[in-house]
Amino acid sequence: AITAQQVKELRQKTGAGMMDCKKALTETDGDMDKAIDLLREKGIAKAAKKADRIAAEGSTLIKTDGNKGVILEVNSETDFVAKNEGFKELLNTLADHLLANAPADLEEAMGQKMENGSTVEEYITSNVAKIGEKITLRRFAVISKEDSEAFG
Repeated sequence: AITAQQVKELRQKTGAGMMDCKKALTETDGDMDKAIDLLREKGIAKAAKKADRIAAEGSTLIKTDGNKGVILEVNSETDFVAKNEGFKELLNTLADHLLANAPADLEEAMGQKMENGSTVEEYITSNVAKIGEKITLRRFAVISKEDSEAFG
């Protein structure tokens, strides 16, 4: 039997819904690691179903660190998602990564490994599964300045 504690633990690890966690644990006979893998596969499948949707809303973020700065635009399907805490966290995490690694273009950025061990693309896909809408990193620019200069 699957306990509520197991479901809670899986939810905390993955951010997936309660019923999804319970189903995954039931299908894997309570094996936490297999349940996480199963949820990840379902998340990728959910993201693939949403791939043809239009993501025209979203948010931008500007972040600076010393003499480097990044501006990025991340799109979602609705403006409600752009106000969601999970979306804001995604925006900040992506900004930190882009600022630290300064990829040349979008393609390079999507393939880069993040601190959490996943690529940028995988990180966005996992958030699509969690948030439930198509999310895309639309564009970004990393800029730098000299000590005597100002951004803007």
